[in-house]
Amino acid sequence: MSKLSENDIEKRLLQFPEWEYYEDAIHAEFEFENFKDCFSAMSRIAFECEALNHHPEWTNVYNVLTITLTTHSEKGVTAKDFKLAEAIESIVEPEDD
Repeated sequence: MSKLSENDIEKRLLQFPEWEYYEDAIHAEFEFENFKDCFSAMSRIAFECEALNHHPEWTNVYNVLTITLTTHSEKGVTAKDFKLAEAIESIVEPEDD
């Protein structure tokens, strides 16, 4: 999987308004009602990470989850990062049916 150009990253980010690109990674911060909801989302994200064999750098402070995605082997952002970002979005901000 090859590193995406900055132009490609910026185009893809149009579909991910919660995410920003800097320091060769895409970053997002999500706020939940409480710690339990945040931790629950992290647990669901963990299953997606394992399925994709791609793992974020993340931190959690009470009800806030901060996520950084980059593909270390490529020293930058790849399609794999956007695939995981999409899975994360579907967990933390599910579409209303």
